Amino acid sequence: MARSVGFSLPVAVVVVAIGYIYFSTVFIFVDRWFGLWSSPGLMNAAIFTAVAAMCVYNYSVSVFRDPGRVPSTYMPDVEDSENPIHEIKRKGGDLRFCQKCSHYKPARAHHCRVCKRCVLRMDHHCIWINNCVGHANYKVFFVFVVYAVIACLYSLVLLLGSLANDFEKDEEQSADSFTTVYIISGLLLFPLCVALSVLLGWHIYLILQNKTTIEYHEGVRAMWLAEKGGQIYSHPYDLGTYQNLSTVLGPNIFSWLLPTSGHIGSGLRFRTAYDYPSSGSTSK
Repeated sequence: MARSVGFSLPVAVVVVAIGYIYFSTVFIFVDRWFGLWSSPGLMNAAIFTAVAAMCVYNYSVSVFRDPGRVPSTYMPDVEDSENPIHEIKRKGGDLRFCQKCSHYKPARAHHCRVCKRCVLRMDHHCIWINNCVGHANYKVFFVFVVYAVIACLYSLVLLLGSLANDFEKDEEQSADSFTTVYIISGLLLFPLCVALSVLLGWHIYLILQNKTTIEYHEGVRAMWLAEKGGQIYSHPYDLGTYQNLSTVLGPNIFSWLLPTSGHIGSGLRFRTAYDYPSSGSTSK
């Protein structure tokens, strides 16, 4: 489901950065290293364009897709045998009720102070997409980060190769005319490669554990309390490595890096480690 979006400066910055990196990579780095119209040049330009297109598409979906809204009629069914886990408040033991939204929250949903509403399977609010990362757009956000890392590393390799090629051909005077482009691109690409790679690694870890960022921080506290009481804490949604991957990315391994979302379900109920192996879908 799409949502209305107003102007956002961080989103505008991302769009400008994507455009700048794309045009400098294809029309300067590729052209100066291989020659844009040569066979290697056309091949690299085509590959980089495909990666950039996947970046733009998944970024757009991350921005415009609603992350998941709790239905106003939602009511937890404590007698539902297919849903044995009902999250409770830390104090009092009552079922989770959002005072700001005035309705119950299903498992893994949280209230976002920026969006001013509850979000299904909320991971975090990201200023760079001006949206929450939640149940409905988590996969496309992850896929965007994957292709963004590939694009930045690819562009950085082409930048360094282009510079090395200029020095080998002793074309320093020609390279001087593009000094500003090389400097700006380097200042963009080096920190982006590091930051996005760390972000990608973090979300790979979360997916392998079937956790959200919020659940990770809650789990640290729960683990500490469990150890303090002489117990062992285990994340209830950890189904094993492959099941965790297929829960988040889809049952078809060939679609893991594609912006598909037909497998995610409603986001009101999730399969847990306490379910029978014969349980149905991961999210109903």
